[in-house]
Amino acid sequence: MEKLNKVYANPSGLDSLSNYMGETPEADLYVVLYRNRDSELLSESNWECALKRLGGESETVEIHRFGHWACGWLEYLCVREKSKEYDEALKIEGELESYPVLDEEDWSEREDEAAQKGWEEWYNNKERLEYVRDNPDQFYFHSFSDMLAQIRGKYFCGYASELLRG
Repeated sequence: MEKLNKVYANPSGLDSLSNYMGETPEADLYVVLYRNRDSELLSESNWECALKRLGGESETVEIHRFGHWACGWLEYLCVREKSKEYDEALKIEGELESYPVLDEEDWSEREDEAAQKGWEEWYNNKERLEYVRDNPDQFYFHSFSDMLAQIRGKYFCGYASELLRG
């Protein structure tokens, strides 16, 4: 983990400490994860799961927020050195080095929610029908009315990750 006071000096690689106008973060804070306005579902899932495992914000777990010219805002989830949360943060860091998902179930639920919303809002009936025809292996319909409900955007039963990538 990197110290927050080093990360905030140049968060995007295109910044300069001379452009920073905030208070200098304390030296004993280490960055566990970060996110920004454009973070994807996996980053959001990992953020929330890590924050939960660390017990939420406290004297030893802090979220530092910064406005940023390129991405709107940045948040850093930080822990204080020499705390039990620091030890848990090291475990989280190790887990993410070997596999990028902290909680498969949480990430899957977020993907499904986004796919349900996207199916309803991003596609019209004709586009949904085309999607089903182009991806028949994703769908199984129990009845004709089940198929119509999906085509009309009532719900999505295909592969959420595939819909979100498309």
